[in-house]
Amino acid sequence: MTEIASPANATPTRLRALLRAAGRVGGGIRWYITNLMGDSAYATYVAHQRRQHPDTEPMSERQFWRQKMDDQDRNPGARCC
Repeated sequence: MTEIASPANATPTRLRALLRAAGRVGGGIRWYITNLMGDSAYATYVAHQRRQHPDTEPMSERQFWRQKMDDQDRNPGARCC
């Protein structure tokens, strides 16, 4: 037996759909800001190293950030500061 949709049943469903959509938007914004600020740079580096160079040990996180900052100091490019 099929249940007939009524306005009373549709409201919670719409609310759940709206909350899911808001969660997806919030997650997308968080991902964008995290990548924009470079917070995921080390994880991206480690994944690349393991995929492309599985026989070499990746740098420690401290070494990675030190080298990244040194590279930016040598080649400032288009950054503002």
